[in-house]
Amino acid sequence: MIDAVTLLAFVPAALALNVTPGADMMFCLGQGLRSGRGAAVAASAGISVGGMVHVVLAGLGLGAVVATVPALFDVIRWVGVGYLLYLAWGAFRGGHAARSDRPAFSPMRAFRAGLLVNLTNPKVILFVLAFVPQFVRPEAGSVLGQFLVFGVVLGLGGFVVNSAVGIFAGGAGRWLAGSAAAGRWLGRISGTIFAALALRLAILERA
Repeated sequence: MIDAVTLLAFVPAALALNVTPGADMMFCLGQGLRSGRGAAVAASAGISVGGMVHVVLAGLGLGAVVATVPALFDVIRWVGVGYLLYLAWGAFRGGHAARSDRPAFSPMRAFRAGLLVNLTNPKVILFVLAFVPQFVRPEAGSVLGQFLVFGVVLGLGGFVVNSAVGIFAGGAGRWLAGSAAAGRWLGRISGTIFAALALRLAILERA
């Protein structure tokens, strides 16, 4: 059982990490600009679920395999790069779709996209392995159970923060959607965000 002192120490640390701009936040920003508020919130939910998968893997000890096997790390990473480039291409081509009443990404598709982007970022599992064990105390009970509690705290905080960013971007995108030129620029901006995330993932190092 996690004691109150440990949990109170973890919550502000997790919140500080949640509000730090990163790949997840930028992805939700891009989804909000491209497809609106609903898609951005759904993408944030997908990212949080993906984060919980990483937490479970770390708690079971499987995350260490990714951290220590370069080939597996690289396979996951390049799948993520390819998917982000696919999203970028779709955004560049779909500038007009962002102006229509029907969003470029439905909420369900945005959820799947957020989930896949998170799962194919091996840096997340390395982060979980580096951060969460600092607060895990084996003598306090199930290690996996503690990982899950800390993962829920991280996931909920990330969901709220990333959703807020996406909602703001969705509002801005909706305000600009009446203009054909603005619609094209929204597609370019979101496409650039996805392409930049792909580049970031392509050049990241394991440590």
